[in-house]
Amino acid sequence: MTLWTDLAGVDFTVRHVDVGPWSTRVLETGAGEPLVLLHGTGGHLEAFTRNLRALGARYRVIAYDFPGHGWTTTTTHDLEIDDYLEHLGGLLDVLGLDRVHLSGESLGGWVAVKFAARHPERVHRLVLNTPGGTMATPEVMERIRSLSQAAADDPSEQRIRTRLEWLMADPSSVTDELVAIRRGVYGRPGFATSMRHILCLQAPEIRRRNLVTDAELDAVTAPTLVIWTSDDPSGPAKAGLDMAERIPDAEFRLIKDAGHWPQWEQRAEFDEIALEFLGRSA
Repeated sequence: MTLWTDLAGVDFTVRHVDVGPWSTRVLETGAGEPLVLLHGTGGHLEAFTRNLRALGARYRVIAYDFPGHGWTTTTTHDLEIDDYLEHLGGLLDVLGLDRVHLSGESLGGWVAVKFAARHPERVHRLVLNTPGGTMATPEVMERIRSLSQAAADDPSEQRIRTRLEWLMADPSSVTDELVAIRRGVYGRPGFATSMRHILCLQAPEIRRRNLVTDAELDAVTAPTLVIWTSDDPSGPAKAGLDMAERIPDAEFRLIKDAGHWPQWEQRAEFDEIALEFLGRSA
């Protein structure tokens, strides 16, 4: 299922490709240098649907569902960051992509920055959008865990909407269409179990061993844009600013009147900032 309203008139393809054991849902649109979009915890590629028209006018945009997420194969074991890194590298290989731009939101930013540190030769430019991986705030972790698991266990309209509204500065940003998309995903057979394994990164001990280290930030050679927001429920803007100050070639931008999904709530500003940054010469 796709958010057809935002993709009206846009040429795109959606297919599944095998990446190791994962039948991975992949959306592609546009042409040019490849730009890979990575979504957040419990999310799916529709998190970027509002951006595909603008980004696809300049780039070959590839959005995909992480292992255990969306319409990719569900998981019956815990997924830690190395699992996502292995999958991303495998996906690039399957698609024949040697070097790409990466734009990751939340968990996607966590994965993107670690991938860039580990495989600098494969990343051209890096956009980190309210990225995870540097904080371990117990109340935030518990909120993510409880809201996400409740929605997966009972994918009713109200539970799904409550989970999505937590992401937003303005709860009215959650459309009926987005709720319907997520209800379809969360209602899949086996998804409630998959969610339990996805949420292992909200367990303190597991999270600690997966956090982004200073050494990894130092190792990122790709020019990097860190985006934070005025109303991010995951943590203060200082977290993004600290990350930008640690990465050797990075800059920081704040988007106002947005929560954890600035690409959704403030799409025009997000697209403008991202396209200007990605379009700079090396």
